[in-house]
This record gives sequence, structure tokens and C-alpha cells, in this order.
Amino acid sequence: MRRQFLKTAAAVLTTGVAAIGFGSSAIAQDAAEFYKDNVIKWIVPYDPGGGYDEYSRIIAPYLEKYSGARVDIVNMPGSGGMKGAVEIFNSPADGTYIGIINGSAMVTNQLAQIEGADYRVSEYEYLGRIVADKRVLVASKLSGIETFEDLMQNGEPEIVGATGLGGSTYVDAVITGDVLGIEQRVVHGFDRSGDIRTAMLRGDVHAMWGSLGSALKGIKSGDHTVILHGEKNPTGVLEGIPSIYDVAGAQDDAERKVRILESWEALSAVGRPVAAPPGVPEDRLAFLREAFSAAMNDPEFVAAAADADRDLLFASGEEMGSIAAAATELEPDVEQLFVAAIRGEI
Repeated sequence: MRRQFLKTAAAVLTTGVAAIGFGSSAIAQDAAEFYKDNVIKWIVPYDPGGGYDEYSRIIAPYLEKYSGARVDIVNMPGSGGMKGAVEIFNSPADGTYIGIINGSAMVTNQLAQIEGADYRVSEYEYLGRIVADKRVLVASKLSGIETFEDLMQNGEPEIVGATGLGGSTYVDAVITGDVLGIEQRVVHGFDRSGDIRTAMLRGDVHAMWGSLGSALKGIKSGDHTVILHGEKNPTGVLEGIPSIYDVAGAQDDAERKVRILESWEALSAVGRPVAAPPGVPEDRLAFLREAFSAAMNDPEFVAAAADADRDLLFASGEEMGSIAAAATELEPDVEQLFVAAIRGEI
């Protein structure tokens, strides 16, 4: 699980720009010459020290290795990741500005037309995706909830913690709660997911949605128990734990509920992609995509990510374009539900 990634055709990679595989075309040589000894600004839309920052700093040396450019990490926190996402979208489209974005949060902010969401998720030029988070519902040890059945049969609303409106933890909670009929009270406004986990340790919050990667520490310590997840084909620690699809499939109006949950799952599939602004010249974009793919498949990078307990799930730049479109082009009734959830109306 720690080394989960999708291999591309580049099974054996050699060092240097020549490994990228453009051959001897004049266009490829022009792109390689452009990036040689140039500087790429990599924008991280959060403070140093978090998962987005760590992924960026782990892969940066390998992107340098395959592009020939120096990669400078620029942290630009604000507005739940929107400030940095907008900066990437509006940067000069010369191929020297890229960054990692919180894909699902940017999709929900766009759908609900949140103030400051001045970008279009489907219009970024994507280099590819680093990882897509598996979503899990964890309950605290103090809550006494050990299974999803315990939560559903408790006879009183469970307190589910979440960050701000539009954030992934909040949207996860209200969408799944509404679709599956979970009796809950969603308490939102926590600054970070870590603050919710602290509240769970105090017993103030019973459960929360989040990524499996972020939940692993609490799971291993015994403080948290996974009681539900969003995977159709669970593996590893999720095997034997009910999926949202298991629950929805056994309820009334199952077809509609599964359709909504598949759209919810598409938000997670956007994951943590690396993007450039719209309009990057085709040769430079192709060069960056190949360099990023080579970096993601470099055995040393894969090992470094594993050592940092960071999962990988690569998707190409072309694949990310399709994934972004699927997450933003929803059926009207589903979009209406998502917008209501994001705005705190359900």
C-alpha cells in the first residue's frame, strides 16, 4: 500500500534529459534547451510541513533530474488552498510555473461558486497526479463505536468533525450522511484535520472523514477505528470493512444512491495533481509531462515516498484532464445536491 503507483511504459529509466524520450526532434531539443539551467517555480498552496509540502519537496529533486531545471518550492497558503490554486491558474503560461493543488476541494469550491474560486479545474494544463486519497470514516476509541453498525444503531446523533464549509472532510460527511441516512451532527470550523483528531482524543468529537494516509497514525496507535470507506475494491487495512457501496446497495433507491456516491468518489479521484496554467506551449507541456512521469517512476523517488509513509497513485497529464472533466461535469440533480452540501444547506 505504501508504494502504490501506476507504472508507465518507461520501465527502466536512465538519468538526464535524454531519458525523457523525445528522440532527436527539433521541437523536443528546443524544449530541453529552454529548461536546461532554467528555474521552475513550484507553488504549494499550504504552509510548510503538511502533506502537500512534503510530497512537493520529495519529488522536486527528481523533476530537476529529468527536466534539467532548478525547482524552487514556493509556499502560498490561504483560503483553504484557493490562493495558491488561483496563483497557478493565473501565472505566466511559459512553462516555468507549476504547482500541486487540492483537487477535490478546488472542484467543490468551483461547483458552489465560492468567492475567490477564480479558476476552472478542467482548464489547467496537468502534468499528472501524485496521489488520490482513499476516503475513510474513522471513529474515536472514546466513542465506543467499533463498527458502522454501532454508529447506525446508537439511537442518538453522532458528532462528526469537519473543517470549513466546502472542505473535503465536510463534504464527505454531509454527502454520505444524507445519502446513507446517517444520524449525525456535523460540527465544522476546525482549522485543520489535525485539530479534529485532537478533539476526538478529548471525546468532543466521535468521528471524522478523511484520507486513509492521514488516518494511519491513529489507526496504528489504536486511537481510531475505520468503520466505513469509499472503495469499491478495498485492499490492505480496508479489507473486511464495509464500503459506502455495500451500505447503499442494501438500501431503498439503491441505484440513485450509488450514482450520487460515484460522483462523490470522482472528487477523490482528482486527488493531488500537479498543474500548470492554461496555454503552456505544447512542446513545453509535453516535455514537463514526460519529466514528471519519469520522476514519479524513478525507483529512488518511490523509495523516498515509501520511507516518508506517503502513498503514490500516478495518473498521466492526459488522464488527469479526463478525471477533472468527470468531476466537474455532473448531472443536474447530483450537482444540486453537491452545491447544497458545500454551502452548508444540508
